[in-house]
Amino acid sequence: MNQIALLSSWIGKTFAIWALVSAILGFVFPEFFASLAFLIVPILGIIMFGMGMTLKMEDFLEIVKRPKPVLVGLLAQFTLMPLIAYLLTVIFNLDPLIAVGVILVGCCPGGTSSNVITFLAKGDVALSVAITSISTLLAPFLTPILLNVFAGQLIDIDLASVMMTITKIVILPILLGVIFHKFLGKKIEFVTEVLPMVSVLGISIIIAAVVAVSKATILDSGAIVFIVVALHNMLGYTLGYAIARLSGFTERQRRAIMVEVGMQNSGLGAALAATYFNPVAALPSAIFSVWHNFSGALVANIFAKRDDVV
Repeated sequence: MNQIALLSSWIGKTFAIWALVSAILGFVFPEFFASLAFLIVPILGIIMFGMGMTLKMEDFLEIVKRPKPVLVGLLAQFTLMPLIAYLLTVIFNLDPLIAVGVILVGCCPGGTSSNVITFLAKGDVALSVAITSISTLLAPFLTPILLNVFAGQLIDIDLASVMMTITKIVILPILLGVIFHKFLGKKIEFVTEVLPMVSVLGISIIIAAVVAVSKATILDSGAIVFIVVALHNMLGYTLGYAIARLSGFTERQRRAIMVEVGMQNSGLGAALAATYFNPVAALPSAIFSVWHNFSGALVANIFAKRDDVV
């Protein structure tokens, strides 16, 4: 079992490679992977269930113990990322469907791999987990509202329906996972050990499916979408770190907030785009998933080599 756990951990840490491979496969074999698009929503539910199984009540109590860094991280994530996304869509004059996809990514909560990247960057992992967990619980309310504010002029958004969908595919699976962890405890430890592998496989299928159904759009405007996604992500890192520094936080806290602000739950973005808009609107989420894991690993490597951790 230890070998499986080690393999799962390695796959989790090399997610950027698998994300890139899945994108290439989706592009080269579009007919096969496009047929898997119906799995996007259930796969995300499974990933969220797995996330719930790794959480403990202490993760949510972090906001009571250290309210300021948690609140600053949440505020930065739910204000900076939607605003940056909106401004980039205006600056680059993106097609409305692509623009909705970019803004949708910006309105999503923290990414599921942000905790691993924070660990690799020698950041405050407990703070990272708290921000990810709480932002995810806030997503059913904040994500549709922010999406309506920044993209409502581009497309009609059914707030109540989007809220219900996020609750069903994110909140309910997470709560079930927390309950399983609470009552089964060590009996399911072997399951949590393989969760990184399951998450990578799930997100990889989502990426491949979205790339497959968006192949024509990629050929037409993929380069511009990639530039916008990369700028969105890197500006998130930069401004997240800057705000944490201006707030007087420790270096480890700055790194956690930097990662939390810059990395989004692109799987949720892809699921919502495919459900409510158009598969093309899910393209920014797929590209973001590939890029932010690559950039996250790069940023983590740079920060891990610094000796100013306090």
